[in-house]
Amino acid sequence: MKKSCSLESILDRLVEQGMVEADRARMVSSLATAKDQKKLHALESIASRKWVNQAKPSQGLTLDVLTDWLADESGLTRFHFDPLKMDVASCTSLMSYAYASRFNILPVKVTADKVTIAVADPYKTEWLEEIRPIVHRSIELVLANPQQLKDYSLEFYSVSKAIDHAGFNQSEPVSNVQNIEQLISLGKTGSVDADDQHIVSIVDWLMQYAFSQRASDIHIEPRREQGNVRFRIDGIMHQVYEIPANITAAVTSRIKIMGRLDVAEKRKPQDGRIKTVTPEGQEVEMRLSSMPTAFGEKLVLRIFDPEVLVRDFADLGFEPKDSDSWNQMIRQPFGIILVTGPTGSGKTTTLYTSLKYLAVPEVNVCTIEDPIELVEPRFNQMQVQHNIGVDFASGVKTLLRQDPDIIMIGEIRDRETAEMAIQAALTGHLVLSTLHTNDAPSAAARLIEIGVPPYLISATLLGVVAQRLVRILCPHCKKKVELDKSHWDSLIKPWKTEPPKSVYQSTGCLECRQTGFMGRKGIYEMMPLTDELKQCITQDLDLYRFRKQAIKSGMRPLNLAGAKKVAQGLTTIKEVIKVAPPRYDG
Repeated sequence: MKKSCSLESILDRLVEQGMVEADRARMVSSLATAKDQKKLHALESIASRKWVNQAKPSQGLTLDVLTDWLADESGLTRFHFDPLKMDVASCTSLMSYAYASRFNILPVKVTADKVTIAVADPYKTEWLEEIRPIVHRSIELVLANPQQLKDYSLEFYSVSKAIDHAGFNQSEPVSNVQNIEQLISLGKTGSVDADDQHIVSIVDWLMQYAFSQRASDIHIEPRREQGNVRFRIDGIMHQVYEIPANITAAVTSRIKIMGRLDVAEKRKPQDGRIKTVTPEGQEVEMRLSSMPTAFGEKLVLRIFDPEVLVRDFADLGFEPKDSDSWNQMIRQPFGIILVTGPTGSGKTTTLYTSLKYLAVPEVNVCTIEDPIELVEPRFNQMQVQHNIGVDFASGVKTLLRQDPDIIMIGEIRDRETAEMAIQAALTGHLVLSTLHTNDAPSAAARLIEIGVPPYLISATLLGVVAQRLVRILCPHCKKKVELDKSHWDSLIKPWKTEPPKSVYQSTGCLECRQTGFMGRKGIYEMMPLTDELKQCITQDLDLYRFRKQAIKSGMRPLNLAGAKKVAQGLTTIKEVIKVAPPRYDG
Protein backbone atom coordinates (compact mmCIF):
# COMPACT_ATOMS: atom_id res chain seq x y z
CA MET A 1 0.00 0.00 0.00
CA LYS A 2 1.33 3.42 -0.95
CA LYS A 3 2.07 5.52 2.10
CA SER A 4 0.36 8.88 2.51
CA CYS A 5 -0.44 11.43 5.20
CA SER A 6 -4.19 10.93 5.02
CA LEU A 7 -5.88 10.43 8.37
CA GLU A 8 -6.92 6.88 7.47
CA SER A 9 -3.42 5.89 6.35
CA ILE A 10 -1.72 7.36 9.45
CA LEU A 11 -4.24 5.69 11.80
CA ASP A 12 -3.78 2.31 10.05
CA ARG A 13 -0.03 2.44 10.63
CA LEU A 14 -0.41 3.54 14.25
CA VAL A 15 -2.78 0.61 14.83
CA GLU A 16 -0.34 -1.82 13.12
CA GLN A 17 2.44 -0.66 15.44
CA GLY A 18 0.26 -1.01 18.53
CA MET A 19 0.26 2.71 19.34
CA VAL A 20 -3.50 3.24 18.91
CA GLU A 21 -6.45 0.93 19.61
CA ALA A 22 -8.26 -0.26 16.45
CA ASP A 23 -11.72 0.69 17.78
CA ARG A 24 -10.65 4.26 18.44
CA ALA A 25 -9.02 4.55 15.01
CA ARG A 26 -12.19 3.31 13.27
CA MET A 27 -14.35 5.75 15.23
CA VAL A 28 -12.14 8.74 14.32
CA SER A 29 -11.96 7.69 10.65
CA SER A 30 -15.74 7.36 10.40
CA LEU A 31 -16.40 10.74 12.06
CA ALA A 32 -13.82 12.74 10.09
CA THR A 33 -15.23 14.63 7.12
CA ALA A 34 -13.36 15.65 4.00
CA LYS A 35 -13.62 19.27 5.18
CA ASP A 36 -12.00 18.42 8.53
CA GLN A 37 -9.16 16.54 6.83
CA LYS A 38 -8.51 19.48 4.53
CA LYS A 39 -8.43 21.92 7.42
CA LEU A 40 -6.25 19.90 9.81
CA HIS A 41 -3.16 17.81 9.19
CA ALA A 42 -3.75 14.16 10.18
CA LEU A 43 -1.19 14.45 13.01
CA GLU A 44 -2.97 17.54 14.39
CA SER A 45 -6.30 15.72 14.32
CA ILE A 46 -4.89 12.73 16.20
CA ALA A 47 -2.97 14.88 18.70
CA SER A 48 -6.17 16.80 19.55
CA ARG A 49 -7.62 13.52 20.91
CA LYS A 50 -4.96 13.49 23.68
CA TRP A 51 -4.53 9.73 23.45
CA VAL A 52 -1.88 7.75 25.26
CA ASN A 53 0.63 5.70 23.26
CA GLN A 54 -0.55 2.12 23.82
CA ALA A 55 2.97 0.84 23.06
CA LYS A 56 4.45 3.22 25.70
CA PRO A 57 1.72 4.04 28.25
CA SER A 58 3.92 6.70 29.89
CA GLN A 59 3.97 8.69 26.65
CA GLY A 60 1.14 10.83 25.30
CA LEU A 61 0.54 11.08 21.55
CA THR A 62 1.33 14.77 21.38
CA LEU A 63 1.95 16.58 18.10
CA ASP A 64 5.72 16.54 18.70
CA VAL A 65 5.72 12.81 19.48
CA LEU A 66 3.68 12.08 16.34
CA THR A 67 5.95 14.31 14.23
CA ASP A 68 9.01 12.39 15.49
CA TRP A 69 7.23 9.15 14.62
CA LEU A 70 6.42 10.35 11.10
CA ALA A 71 10.03 11.46 10.58
CA ASP A 72 11.20 7.92 11.44
CA GLU A 73 8.53 6.42 9.18
CA SER A 74 9.46 8.58 6.20
CA GLY A 75 13.21 8.60 6.72
CA LEU A 76 13.40 12.40 6.79
CA THR A 77 15.37 14.40 9.34
CA ARG A 78 13.19 15.97 12.03
CA PHE A 79 13.48 19.77 11.91
CA HIS A 80 12.98 21.99 14.95
CA PHE A 81 12.37 25.68 14.36
CA ASP A 82 14.75 28.17 15.92
CA PRO A 83 13.72 31.55 14.49
CA LEU A 84 16.89 33.24 15.76
CA LYS A 85 19.01 31.00 13.54
CA MET A 86 16.97 31.49 10.37
CA ASP A 87 17.63 34.05 7.65
CA VAL A 88 13.99 34.95 7.17
CA ALA A 89 14.56 37.29 4.22
CA SER A 90 16.48 34.64 2.20
CA CYS A 91 13.98 31.91 3.00
CA THR A 92 10.84 33.86 2.14
CA SER A 93 12.30 35.27 -1.09
CA LEU A 94 12.66 31.77 -2.54
CA MET A 95 8.94 31.22 -3.11
CA SER A 96 5.67 33.07 -2.55
CA TYR A 97 3.48 32.58 0.50
CA ALA A 98 0.66 31.32 -1.73
CA TYR A 99 2.91 28.58 -3.12
CA ALA A 100 4.37 27.67 0.28
CA SER A 101 0.95 27.47 1.98
CA ARG A 102 -0.56 25.51 -0.92
CA PHE A 103 1.83 22.61 -0.31
CA ASN A 104 2.41 23.34 3.40
CA ILE A 105 6.16 23.80 2.92
CA LEU A 106 8.67 26.43 4.07
CA PRO A 107 12.31 27.04 3.06
CA VAL A 108 14.29 27.08 6.32
CA LYS A 109 17.90 27.34 5.16
CA VAL A 110 19.45 28.70 1.98
CA THR A 111 23.13 28.31 1.11
CA ALA A 112 25.09 28.78 -2.13
CA ASP A 113 24.65 25.14 -3.16
CA LYS A 114 21.67 23.82 -1.18
CA VAL A 115 18.15 24.73 -0.09
CA THR A 116 16.59 23.03 2.93
CA ILE A 117 12.79 22.92 2.84
CA ALA A 118 10.62 21.90 5.77
CA VAL A 119 7.53 19.86 4.86
CA ALA A 120 4.51 18.60 6.78
CA ASP A 121 3.70 15.81 4.30
CA PRO A 122 6.79 13.76 3.36
CA TYR A 123 4.87 11.78 0.69
CA LYS A 124 3.44 14.72 -1.26
CA THR A 125 6.42 15.87 -3.32
CA GLU A 126 5.07 16.60 -6.81
CA TRP A 127 6.02 20.26 -6.31
CA LEU A 128 9.70 19.33 -6.25
CA GLU A 129 9.94 19.08 -10.04
CA GLU A 130 8.37 22.52 -10.39
CA ILE A 131 10.77 24.22 -8.03
CA ARG A 132 14.09 22.59 -9.00
CA PRO A 133 14.57 24.70 -12.16
CA ILE A 134 13.84 27.84 -10.13
CA VAL A 135 16.26 27.38 -7.19
CA HIS A 136 19.17 25.96 -9.27
CA ARG A 137 20.49 24.18 -6.18
CA SER A 138 20.18 20.79 -4.54
CA ILE A 139 17.12 20.43 -2.31
CA GLU A 140 17.01 18.70 1.07
CA LEU A 141 13.65 17.89 2.67
CA VAL A 142 13.17 17.87 6.43
CA LEU A 143 10.01 17.15 8.42
CA ALA A 144 8.55 19.80 10.74
CA ASN A 145 5.71 19.98 13.22
CA PRO A 146 2.73 20.87 10.95
CA GLN A 147 1.25 23.41 13.36
CA GLN A 148 4.60 25.20 13.80
CA LEU A 149 5.13 25.12 10.04
CA LYS A 150 1.85 26.97 9.47
CA ASP A 151 2.47 29.46 12.29
CA TYR A 152 6.04 30.33 11.27
CA SER A 153 5.11 30.54 7.58
CA LEU A 154 2.42 33.10 8.38
CA GLU A 155 4.72 35.04 10.71
CA PHE A 156 7.76 35.09 8.42
CA TYR A 157 5.88 35.92 5.25
CA SER A 158 3.87 38.61 7.06
CA VAL A 159 6.97 40.49 8.22
CA SER A 160 8.69 40.04 4.84
CA LYS A 161 5.59 41.35 3.07
CA ALA A 162 5.41 44.32 5.44
CA ILE A 163 9.05 45.19 4.73
CA ASP A 164 8.59 44.80 0.96
CA HIS A 165 5.46 46.94 0.90
CA ALA A 166 6.93 49.57 3.21
CA GLY A 167 9.86 49.98 0.84
CA PHE A 168 7.77 49.82 -2.34
CA ASN A 169 8.72 52.53 -4.87
CA GLN A 170 11.62 53.50 -2.64
CA SER A 171 14.40 53.53 -5.23
CA GLU A 172 16.72 55.83 -3.29
CA PRO A 173 18.01 55.57 0.28
CA VAL A 174 16.30 57.78 2.83
CA SER A 175 17.97 61.17 3.06
CA ASN A 176 19.64 61.08 6.46
CA VAL A 177 22.09 63.63 7.77
CA GLN A 178 23.55 61.11 10.21
CA ASN A 179 24.88 58.88 7.43
CA ILE A 180 28.37 60.35 7.03
CA GLU A 181 28.98 58.33 3.87
CA GLN A 182 25.73 59.16 2.11
CA LEU A 183 25.89 60.56 -1.40
CA ILE A 184 23.13 63.15 -1.82
CA SER A 185 21.56 63.30 -5.27
CA LEU A 186 19.78 66.58 -5.88
CA GLY A 187 16.22 66.42 -7.17
CA LYS A 188 15.57 62.92 -5.80
CA THR A 189 13.36 62.46 -2.79
CA GLY A 190 11.70 59.55 -1.14
CA SER A 191 10.84 58.38 2.31
CA VAL A 192 8.84 55.78 4.17
CA ASP A 193 6.15 57.08 6.51
CA ALA A 194 6.61 55.99 10.12
CA ASP A 195 2.82 55.72 10.44
CA ASP A 196 2.55 53.44 7.41
CA GLN A 197 0.57 50.33 8.39
CA HIS A 198 3.40 48.06 7.24
CA ILE A 199 5.90 49.87 9.47
CA VAL A 200 3.46 49.54 12.39
CA SER A 201 3.25 45.80 11.67
CA ILE A 202 7.05 45.43 11.59
CA VAL A 203 7.47 47.21 14.94
CA ASP A 204 4.66 45.16 16.54
CA TRP A 205 6.26 41.96 15.26
CA LEU A 206 9.70 42.91 16.61
CA MET A 207 8.34 43.61 20.08
CA GLN A 208 6.12 40.52 20.31
CA TYR A 209 8.98 38.41 18.94
CA ALA A 210 11.33 39.81 21.61
CA PHE A 211 8.84 38.97 24.38
CA SER A 212 8.41 35.40 23.15
CA GLN A 213 12.18 34.86 22.91
CA ARG A 214 12.80 36.11 26.50
CA ALA A 215 14.91 39.02 25.24
CA SER A 216 16.05 41.65 27.73
CA ASP A 217 17.07 44.22 25.09
CA ILE A 218 16.21 45.03 21.46
CA HIS A 219 19.00 46.69 19.45
CA ILE A 220 18.20 48.42 16.15
CA GLU A 221 21.50 49.35 14.51
CA PRO A 222 21.79 51.33 11.26
CA ARG A 223 24.51 50.29 8.82
CA ARG A 224 25.55 51.50 5.37
CA GLU A 225 23.30 49.21 3.29
CA GLN A 226 20.84 47.86 5.86
CA GLY A 227 19.90 47.92 9.51
CA ASN A 228 20.59 45.11 11.95
CA VAL A 229 18.10 43.95 14.58
CA ARG A 230 19.64 42.07 17.48
CA PHE A 231 18.21 40.70 20.75
CA ARG A 232 20.09 40.18 24.00
CA ILE A 233 18.93 36.91 25.55
CA ASP A 234 20.42 35.71 28.86
CA GLY A 235 23.17 38.27 28.42
CA ILE A 236 24.20 37.11 24.92
CA MET A 237 23.52 39.06 21.70
CA HIS A 238 21.68 37.27 18.85
CA GLN A 239 21.30 38.51 15.28
CA VAL A 240 17.58 38.48 14.41
CA TYR A 241 16.93 40.31 11.16
CA GLU A 242 18.41 42.59 8.53
CA ILE A 243 16.16 45.43 7.34
CA PRO A 244 16.79 47.74 4.36
CA ALA A 245 18.22 51.12 5.40
CA ASN A 246 15.12 53.11 4.45
CA ILE A 247 12.85 50.76 6.43
CA THR A 248 15.24 50.95 9.41
CA ALA A 249 14.87 54.74 9.47
CA ALA A 250 11.07 54.44 9.39
CA VAL A 251 11.07 51.77 12.13
CA THR A 252 13.28 54.03 14.24
CA SER A 253 10.86 56.95 13.76
CA ARG A 254 7.88 54.77 14.63
CA ILE A 255 9.49 53.63 17.89
CA LYS A 256 10.47 57.21 18.75
CA ILE A 257 6.84 58.27 18.26
CA MET A 258 5.74 55.46 20.59
CA GLY A 259 8.29 56.60 23.17
CA ARG A 260 7.19 60.26 22.83
CA LEU A 261 10.64 61.37 21.67
CA ASP A 262 11.33 64.27 19.32
CA VAL A 263 11.25 62.57 15.91
CA ALA A 264 12.83 65.58 14.17
CA GLU A 265 15.82 65.64 16.54
CA LYS A 266 18.40 63.19 15.20
CA ARG A 267 21.60 64.91 16.29
CA LYS A 268 21.58 64.22 20.02
CA PRO A 269 20.72 61.25 22.27
CA GLN A 270 17.23 60.97 23.74
CA ASP A 271 15.56 58.77 26.35
CA GLY A 272 11.96 57.66 26.64
CA ARG A 273 9.72 54.81 27.68
CA ILE A 274 7.07 52.61 26.09
CA LYS A 275 4.36 50.56 27.76
CA THR A 276 2.69 47.74 25.86
CA VAL A 277 0.98 44.38 26.36
CA THR A 278 2.23 40.88 25.49
CA PRO A 279 0.00 38.40 23.59
CA GLU A 280 -0.71 36.81 26.99
CA GLY A 281 -2.06 40.12 28.30
CA GLN A 282 0.86 41.05 30.55
CA GLU A 283 1.82 44.71 30.72
CA VAL A 284 5.47 45.30 29.80
CA GLU A 285 7.51 48.46 30.22
CA MET A 286 10.46 49.29 27.99
CA ARG A 287 13.12 51.93 28.40
CA LEU A 288 14.07 53.54 25.10
CA SER A 289 17.44 55.13 24.32
CA SER A 290 18.50 56.70 21.01
CA MET A 291 22.05 57.51 19.95
CA PRO A 292 23.28 59.21 16.75
CA THR A 293 25.82 57.06 14.85
CA ALA A 294 27.65 57.29 11.53
CA PHE A 295 24.74 55.77 9.59
CA GLY A 296 21.72 57.02 11.52
CA GLU A 297 20.13 56.66 14.92
CA LYS A 298 20.76 53.51 16.94
CA LEU A 299 17.93 52.49 19.26
CA VAL A 300 18.02 50.23 22.28
CA LEU A 301 14.84 49.13 24.03
CA ARG A 302 15.45 47.59 27.44
CA ILE A 303 12.57 45.28 28.34
CA PHE A 304 11.68 45.12 32.01
CA ASP A 305 10.43 41.77 33.23
CA PRO A 306 6.87 42.23 34.54
CA GLU A 307 7.55 39.45 37.06
CA VAL A 308 10.24 41.48 38.88
CA LEU A 309 7.87 42.90 41.48
CA VAL A 310 6.39 39.50 42.38
CA ARG A 311 9.71 37.72 42.93
CA ASP A 312 11.31 37.10 46.29
CA PHE A 313 15.01 37.20 47.17
CA ALA A 314 15.44 33.44 46.63
CA ASP A 315 14.21 33.84 43.04
CA LEU A 316 16.88 36.49 42.46
CA GLY A 317 19.61 34.09 43.62
CA PHE A 318 20.10 35.08 47.27
CA GLU A 319 21.39 32.26 49.50
CA PRO A 320 19.56 31.98 52.85
CA LYS A 321 22.52 33.57 54.68
CA ASP A 322 22.65 36.44 52.15
CA SER A 323 18.91 36.94 52.41
CA ASP A 324 19.08 37.16 56.23
CA SER A 325 21.95 39.65 56.06
CA TRP A 326 20.21 41.78 53.41
CA ASN A 327 16.91 41.76 55.32
CA GLN A 328 18.73 42.87 58.45
CA MET A 329 20.21 45.83 56.53
CA ILE A 330 17.03 47.01 54.80
CA ARG A 331 15.02 46.76 58.03
CA GLN A 332 17.18 49.44 59.67
CA PRO A 333 15.32 52.73 60.36
CA PHE A 334 18.02 54.95 58.82
CA GLY A 335 21.36 54.80 57.02
CA ILE A 336 22.65 54.17 53.50
CA ILE A 337 22.70 50.83 51.67
CA LEU A 338 24.54 50.58 48.36
CA VAL A 339 24.19 48.03 45.54
CA THR A 340 27.20 47.95 43.22
CA GLY A 341 28.06 46.31 39.92
CA PRO A 342 28.36 47.05 36.20
CA THR A 343 25.45 47.99 33.94
CA GLY A 344 23.11 45.04 33.40
CA SER A 345 24.10 43.18 36.57
CA GLY A 346 20.59 43.31 38.10
CA LYS A 347 21.06 46.17 40.59
CA THR A 348 17.70 47.77 39.77
CA THR A 349 15.91 44.44 40.16
CA THR A 350 17.44 43.96 43.61
CA LEU A 351 16.38 47.47 44.68
CA TYR A 352 12.82 47.14 43.35
CA THR A 353 12.38 43.75 45.02
CA SER A 354 13.63 45.24 48.30
CA LEU A 355 11.37 48.29 48.05
CA LYS A 356 8.41 46.02 47.34
CA TYR A 357 8.92 44.38 50.76
CA LEU A 358 9.41 47.70 52.50
CA ALA A 359 6.47 49.53 50.88
CA VAL A 360 3.77 48.76 53.45
CA PRO A 361 0.86 51.20 53.98
CA GLU A 362 2.51 52.61 57.12
CA VAL A 363 5.63 53.68 55.20
CA ASN A 364 6.23 56.43 52.62
CA VAL A 365 8.61 55.19 49.90
CA CYS A 366 9.95 57.82 47.47
CA THR A 367 12.36 57.33 44.57
CA ILE A 368 14.36 59.58 42.24
CA GLU A 369 15.37 57.70 39.08
CA ASP A 370 16.95 58.35 35.69
CA PRO A 371 14.67 57.21 34.12
CA ILE A 372 11.85 55.53 36.05
CA GLU A 373 12.29 51.92 34.99
CA LEU A 374 9.21 50.23 36.42
CA VAL A 375 6.11 52.09 37.52
CA GLU A 376 4.91 50.74 40.86
CA PRO A 377 1.78 52.27 42.49
CA ARG A 378 3.14 51.68 46.01
CA PHE A 379 6.12 54.00 45.40
CA ASN A 380 6.17 57.76 44.81
CA GLN A 381 8.49 57.92 41.82
CA MET A 382 10.19 61.03 40.47
CA GLN A 383 12.24 61.21 37.27
CA VAL A 384 15.47 63.12 36.67
CA GLN A 385 15.00 65.79 33.97
CA HIS A 386 18.28 67.54 33.27
CA ASN A 387 16.71 69.88 30.71
CA ILE A 388 14.81 71.68 33.46
CA GLY A 389 17.45 71.34 36.18
CA VAL A 390 16.04 68.32 38.02
CA ASP A 391 19.03 66.09 38.81
CA PHE A 392 19.62 63.48 41.52
CA ALA A 393 20.86 65.99 44.10
CA SER A 394 17.97 68.45 43.66
CA GLY A 395 15.57 65.52 43.47
CA VAL A 396 16.71 64.20 46.86
CA LYS A 397 16.40 67.72 48.29
CA THR A 398 12.76 67.76 47.08
CA LEU A 399 12.05 64.27 48.42
CA LEU A 400 13.29 65.28 51.87
CA ARG A 401 10.43 67.79 52.01
CA GLN A 402 7.93 65.03 51.17
CA ASP A 403 8.06 63.37 54.60
CA PRO A 404 9.63 60.13 53.32
CA ASP A 405 10.61 57.10 55.39
CA ILE A 406 12.60 55.38 52.66
CA ILE A 407 14.37 57.02 49.71
CA MET A 408 15.75 55.22 46.66
CA ILE A 409 18.29 57.15 44.56
CA GLY A 410 18.83 55.66 41.11
CA GLU A 411 22.60 56.22 41.21
CA ILE A 412 25.18 58.19 43.18
CA ARG A 413 27.33 59.78 40.48
CA ASP A 414 28.83 62.87 42.08
CA ARG A 415 29.71 64.56 45.36
CA GLU A 416 26.52 66.63 45.51
CA THR A 417 24.26 63.58 45.22
CA ALA A 418 26.37 61.67 47.77
CA GLU A 419 26.16 64.59 50.23
CA MET A 420 22.36 64.76 49.86
CA ALA A 421 22.12 60.99 50.42
CA ILE A 422 24.21 61.31 53.59
CA GLN A 423 22.12 64.25 54.79
CA ALA A 424 18.98 62.14 54.26
CA ALA A 425 20.51 59.27 56.25
CA LEU A 426 21.64 61.59 59.05
CA THR A 427 18.12 63.04 59.35
CA GLY A 428 16.58 59.62 59.98
CA HIS A 429 15.81 58.18 56.56
CA LEU A 430 16.74 54.85 55.02
CA VAL A 431 18.49 55.47 51.70
CA LEU A 432 19.05 52.82 49.02
CA SER A 433 21.16 53.57 45.96
CA THR A 434 23.54 52.13 43.37
CA LEU A 435 27.20 52.78 42.66
CA HIS A 436 29.45 51.57 39.85
CA THR A 437 32.34 49.66 41.45
CA ASN A 438 33.85 46.22 40.81
CA ASP A 439 33.26 44.86 44.31
CA ALA A 440 31.68 45.78 47.64
CA PRO A 441 34.79 47.09 49.50
CA SER A 442 35.59 49.47 46.60
CA ALA A 443 32.34 51.38 47.33
CA ALA A 444 33.92 53.05 50.37
CA ALA A 445 36.99 54.04 48.34
CA ARG A 446 34.73 55.42 45.59
CA LEU A 447 32.79 57.61 48.04
CA ILE A 448 36.04 59.02 49.44
CA GLU A 449 37.27 59.63 45.87
CA ILE A 450 34.22 61.77 44.98
CA GLY A 451 34.76 63.86 48.10
CA VAL A 452 32.70 62.37 50.95
CA PRO A 453 34.46 62.73 54.34
CA PRO A 454 35.37 59.30 55.80
CA TYR A 455 33.70 60.02 59.17
CA LEU A 456 30.34 60.56 57.37
CA ILE A 457 30.72 57.26 55.51
CA SER A 458 31.37 55.46 58.81
CA ALA A 459 28.39 57.22 60.42
CA THR A 460 25.82 56.47 57.71
CA LEU A 461 26.83 53.45 55.58
CA LEU A 462 24.99 50.30 56.73
CA GLY A 463 26.39 47.95 54.13
CA VAL A 464 27.20 47.25 50.51
CA VAL A 465 26.25 44.38 48.21
CA ALA A 466 28.08 43.77 44.93
CA GLN A 467 26.39 41.55 42.40
CA ARG A 468 26.69 39.88 39.01
CA LEU A 469 24.36 37.74 36.89
CA VAL A 470 25.38 34.24 35.79
CA ARG A 471 23.58 32.13 33.22
CA ILE A 472 21.72 29.16 34.69
CA LEU A 473 22.03 25.70 33.16
CA CYS A 474 18.95 24.47 31.31
CA PRO A 475 17.16 22.03 33.67
CA HIS A 476 15.98 19.95 30.69
CA CYS A 477 19.40 19.02 29.31
CA LYS A 478 22.15 19.71 31.86
CA LYS A 479 24.47 16.76 32.29
CA LYS A 480 26.35 15.61 35.38
CA VAL A 481 30.11 15.25 34.85
CA GLU A 482 33.15 14.56 37.00
CA LEU A 483 34.74 17.66 38.49
CA ASP A 484 38.05 18.83 37.08
CA LYS A 485 39.84 19.77 40.30
CA SER A 486 42.24 22.15 38.55
CA HIS A 487 39.28 24.17 37.22
CA TRP A 488 37.71 24.27 40.66
CA ASP A 489 40.97 25.41 42.26
CA SER A 490 41.31 28.20 39.67
CA LEU A 491 37.82 29.42 40.60
CA ILE A 492 38.17 29.46 44.39
CA LYS A 493 41.86 30.38 44.66
CA PRO A 494 43.26 31.47 47.10
CA TRP A 495 40.46 30.32 49.47
CA LYS A 496 40.16 26.70 50.51
CA THR A 497 36.69 25.38 49.79
CA GLU A 498 35.70 21.73 49.71
CA PRO A 499 35.04 20.76 46.07
CA PRO A 500 31.80 18.98 45.12
CA LYS A 501 32.02 15.38 43.91
CA SER A 502 30.50 16.29 40.55
CA VAL A 503 29.28 19.29 38.62
CA TYR A 504 26.98 19.86 35.66
CA GLN A 505 27.75 21.02 32.15
CA SER A 506 25.61 22.43 29.36
CA THR A 507 24.60 20.23 26.43
CA GLY A 508 21.80 22.02 24.59
CA CYS A 509 18.24 21.08 23.71
CA LEU A 510 15.13 22.51 22.06
CA GLU A 511 13.95 24.15 25.27
CA CYS A 512 17.10 26.27 25.60
CA ARG A 513 17.64 26.80 21.84
CA GLN A 514 20.75 24.56 21.94
CA THR A 515 22.57 27.07 24.17
CA GLY A 516 22.56 24.89 27.28
CA PHE A 517 21.37 27.80 29.45
CA MET A 518 17.99 29.19 30.42
CA GLY A 519 17.65 32.36 32.47
CA ARG A 520 20.05 34.07 34.88
CA LYS A 521 20.45 34.41 38.63
CA GLY A 522 22.49 36.73 40.78
CA ILE A 523 25.62 36.02 42.79
CA TYR A 524 26.20 38.39 45.68
CA GLU A 525 29.09 39.79 47.74
CA MET A 526 27.43 40.93 50.97
CA MET A 527 29.38 43.39 53.14
CA PRO A 528 27.58 44.73 56.25
CA LEU A 529 29.64 47.55 57.74
CA THR A 530 30.99 46.20 61.05
CA ASP A 531 32.79 48.28 63.70
CA GLU A 532 36.12 46.85 62.53
CA LEU A 533 35.43 47.96 58.95
CA LYS A 534 34.39 51.44 60.09
CA GLN A 535 37.78 51.85 61.75
CA CYS A 536 39.47 51.12 58.41
CA ILE A 537 37.64 53.95 56.59
CA THR A 538 40.14 56.81 56.58
CA GLN A 539 41.12 59.48 54.06
CA ASP A 540 44.00 57.32 52.84
CA LEU A 541 41.92 54.11 52.80
CA ASP A 542 44.06 51.02 52.17
CA LEU A 543 41.71 49.03 49.92
CA TYR A 544 43.80 45.84 50.23
CA ARG A 545 43.62 45.94 54.03
CA PHE A 546 39.96 46.94 53.92
CA ARG A 547 39.07 44.00 51.68
CA LYS A 548 40.97 41.57 53.92
CA GLN A 549 39.12 42.88 56.96
CA ALA A 550 35.78 42.54 55.12
CA ILE A 551 36.53 38.87 54.38
CA LYS A 552 37.62 38.37 57.98
CA SER A 553 34.29 39.89 59.08
CA GLY A 554 32.36 37.31 57.04
CA MET A 555 32.10 38.75 53.52
CA ARG A 556 32.11 36.01 50.89
CA PRO A 557 33.74 37.21 47.63
CA LEU A 558 31.79 37.02 44.35
CA ASN A 559 33.77 34.09 42.98
CA LEU A 560 33.03 32.03 46.11
CA ALA A 561 29.34 32.91 45.82
CA GLY A 562 29.56 31.69 42.22
CA ALA A 563 31.34 28.52 43.32
CA LYS A 564 28.37 27.71 45.54
CA LYS A 565 26.06 28.00 42.53
CA VAL A 566 28.39 25.60 40.66
CA ALA A 567 28.30 23.13 43.57
CA GLN A 568 24.49 23.33 43.56
CA GLY A 569 24.46 22.33 39.87
CA LEU A 570 22.99 25.65 38.73
CA THR A 571 25.83 26.95 36.54
CA THR A 572 29.36 26.20 35.32
CA ILE A 573 32.82 27.26 36.47
CA LYS A 574 33.40 28.98 33.11
CA GLU A 575 30.26 31.10 33.51
CA VAL A 576 31.27 32.26 36.99
CA ILE A 577 34.86 33.10 36.00
CA LYS A 578 33.50 35.11 33.04
CA VAL A 579 31.62 37.53 35.34
CA ALA A 580 33.53 37.17 38.62
CA PRO A 581 37.20 36.24 38.13
CA PRO A 582 39.04 35.21 41.32
CA ARG A 583 40.88 37.91 43.30
CA TYR A 584 44.30 36.98 44.58
CA ASP A 585 44.67 39.73 47.17
CA GLY A 586 42.33 38.19 49.75
